[in-house]
Amino acid sequence: MEARAKSEDSITNALTKLVPVPAHFNGGSEEQASGSKRLRGWFSERIRHEACGRKDQIEGSDKVLVKNLYLSCDPIMRVLMIKIEVVDEYHHYTPDAALTGYGVSKVVESGHPNYKKDDLVWGITKWEEYSFISPSQISFKILHTHVPLSYYTGILGMPGLSAYAGFFELGSPKKGENVYVSAASGAVGQLVGQFAKLSGCYVVGSAGSRDKVDLLKNKLGFDEAFNYKEEPDLNTALKRYFPEGIDIYFENVGGKTLDAVLPNMRLHGRIPVCGMISQYNLAQPEGVTNLAHLIFKRIKMEGFIVNDFYHSYYKFLEFVLPPIREGKVVYVEDIAEGLESGPAALVGLFSGRNVGKQVVLYNLLFLVIVIDYCMSGSGSLSGSLESRFFLRFLGVC
Repeated sequence: MEARAKSEDSITNALTKLVPVPAHFNGGSEEQASGSKRLRGWFSERIRHEACGRKDQIEGSDKVLVKNLYLSCDPIMRVLMIKIEVVDEYHHYTPDAALTGYGVSKVVESGHPNYKKDDLVWGITKWEEYSFISPSQISFKILHTHVPLSYYTGILGMPGLSAYAGFFELGSPKKGENVYVSAASGAVGQLVGQFAKLSGCYVVGSAGSRDKVDLLKNKLGFDEAFNYKEEPDLNTALKRYFPEGIDIYFENVGGKTLDAVLPNMRLHGRIPVCGMISQYNLAQPEGVTNLAHLIFKRIKMEGFIVNDFYHSYYKFLEFVLPPIREGKVVYVEDIAEGLESGPAALVGLFSGRNVGKQVVLYNLLFLVIVIDYCMSGSGSLSGSLESRFFLRFLGVC
């Protein structure tokens, strides 16, 4: 019991440092000094210990017991916390159940003939040390281990396939075309820009800090990049970088960015819609006023989800592995160590705190992250996920 108490203290101390205190929780700026202590107590009340499943539960089933190694923070996780209609491939989170998402795992025991002990896999798993998962949750076995395993949460996983399918299948690039990528330093955007350069395109990306802009231009090979926060008029900025217009806009942001892009698209332009991260955390999503340009410029705008392109995964690997080996494609990761860092890492996606693909490296703190949340979905993520949704941390025995 004493060891458990010490473990709880270390967890809450870590959380106090990692998770910002919501202003409304503190009761205003005058109470910021006491916020750390109050937040520690707030989380302490929500730490509990539960018995984990036993290996004998595998017997007689086709389930697979896996040890989770890397967990992926993705914007879709925010969508699954709110009341928004989603396709059958994704399911809303259930209150008081383990948070789920993409991850890299190692098979411990298997009741399914396609998977054996020590197989490495990536797919949907839970934010915990060990998970019982069904074969349908496993996307693919990991066969190429000469690259970091964390890459299978990013460049060789869901984000990589999303970038490949969205850009090549929907964007249909041609050499010499002009490409604009929003959220360009993120998990998907950084790859779209590099794939565009491999295709002989002119590429401009936008991001939310000067450091990210430097990353895009000096490491990822974008022709130009700009900090959208420093641009008073995005429409004017796009005209500056694309005086002849945009052929392909890879959409990751939505809202005002999309509205500014539409008048700057060229005839027969293409807009693959991968995400709209600026909208997921709004009580009232922003409208788009320039949709008429879709008609008069004959623009093709199409949304997609990665599941639609799983059949192209091995073709994608054949495309991307050689330039990775040759150093022609690089990948930037932002790895948070320990599952206790998961909440801050996830929240950081929506404040621009991460640089590159946000990954959580599991460590020896045996935790399960569970969310108790109201289903209204209104308010900011910091208010919802950190306060109204209440992150609950469970120790696994």
